[in-house]
Amino acid sequence: MAKFERPVPLVPDACRDSLDGLSVGDALGAQFFVPGSSLPDLLVGRLPAAPWPWTDDTEMACTIYSEISTRGHIDREVLASVFAERCEPYRGYGGNTVAVLHQIRDGRPWADAAGDAFGGRGSWGNGAAMRVAPLGAYFAGNPDRAAAQAALSAEVTHAHPEAIIGAMVVAVAASHAAMTRGTDCTPIELLDAVEPYLVDGRTTAGIRRARNLLGRSVAEAAYELGNGAQVSAYDTVPFTLWAAATFLRDYPAAITACIEAGGDADTTAAIVGGIVASHTGKENRDNLRGIPHNWLSAREHLPGWAIQTIGY
Repeated sequence: MAKFERPVPLVPDACRDSLDGLSVGDALGAQFFVPGSSLPDLLVGRLPAAPWPWTDDTEMACTIYSEISTRGHIDREVLASVFAERCEPYRGYGGNTVAVLHQIRDGRPWADAAGDAFGGRGSWGNGAAMRVAPLGAYFAGNPDRAAAQAALSAEVTHAHPEAIIGAMVVAVAASHAAMTRGTDCTPIELLDAVEPYLVDGRTTAGIRRARNLLGRSVAEAAYELGNGAQVSAYDTVPFTLWAAATFLRDYPAAITACIEAGGDADTTAAIVGGIVASHTGKENRDNLRGIPHNWLSAREHLPGWAIQTIGY
């Protein structure tokens, strides 16, 4: 395939559904940092007051969606530049990410800015994983392509191998979830799909531990795997893959599990929402529970430039 050719997604709606699932999860999860929102209310259907503002998770995911849906691949130079241009720090960006993006905006090469973070080790945070599910859904049925493009998308801000692996496996999980729409994908099958892309490290160790926690409670899984409270790939991605695998057919239950787990709930809900919505879509169908319409309507409108790309 020539570099300029854009592949046709195997599942045309999956990428857009993933972005909606990610952004709704992010926006709803963020409401539980606001006094007055409670898990018991959510469990009985009492939602936080709308609109639900989204965070940096959604802003960066919209950029990845826009880039991958128009180019068909990640151009790191362009992605770094657009990330830097669109960064609104009040959306909840981490301080290191803001510093890296400001350096890029001021003309420093992205590889130098990202590589010098944390004493030259690069960031191992969960920011690369939180934004990448729509990319994986775009490459439904092509996990190698999803993994490779996810790695490129991670490197512009997160140079540490833990963060890059985290982004790769989230993308592969979303690719598999999208490919298996309309089929009965089991929890172990989703975790099996990411196994070929694991490289020894803390994130990988957590993901492999998640296999042994299938069927356990949300509280136990979060205790064993982390809930994103450390804002690292290795205390975020393992739990999100467990939650996505466990609740792959039930979007509301998947997001509720992230909120129940506590910690960095907007980010875990963004990752899980992006993967699960790749599989369920928005409508309830075929014994699947998709993104509820009232949740989608409560989410703050996406940025105008993103809406133009999405087409609604």
